[in-house]
Amino acid sequence: MHYRRAWRVMGLFLAFLPGSVAAVDYVSVATPSAILYDAPSAQAQKLFVVNRHMPLEQVVVLANWVKVRDRTGGLYWVEKQSLGNVRYVLVSSPLIEMRAAADASSALVCQVRQQVLLERLESAGGGWLKVRHPDGETGYVRSAEVWGD
Repeated sequence: MHYRRAWRVMGLFLAFLPGSVAAVDYVSVATPSAILYDAPSAQAQKLFVVNRHMPLEQVVVLANWVKVRDRTGGLYWVEKQSLGNVRYVLVSSPLIEMRAAADASSALVCQVRQQVLLERLESAGGGWLKVRHPDGETGYVRSAEVWGD
C-alpha cells in the first residue's frame, strides 16, 4: 500500500521538474504599461512596471489576476485586464536574421537587435516563427532566438 503512495508522490515531483512535458502559455501586455505586484492585490507591493507588448509566461490564472514569469525567471502578479490576446516575442540573441521563409537559406528580410519586440503571427514549425517587426516587415525567425513562444 505504501508503494502506491510513494509512486504518486514521485509522479507529482517529476511533473514539476524543469524539462517535463507541459504546455507553456504566454501572454503579452495589452495596455500602455502594466504593474507587476508581489501578490494578487492592488494593495500588494508594486515591484516593476512593464511596457505594452512585453511577453510573460502565464503560470496561474485567478478571476482578476494572473501569476506570470518574466524572461529572467522572476514570478509576479499582474491584473488580468492588462493582458491581451495578441502575442509578442522578445529578441533574446544579440542580433537575429528575419528571413522571407522558414529556411535559413531564404532571402534576408532584415536583421533585428536584442530586446526588440516582434508580433508573433504563428508557428511555422521546424523551430521557426512567423513574426511582424514594429516597422511592418513580416518574416520568419528561429524560435530559439526569441523569448515568449
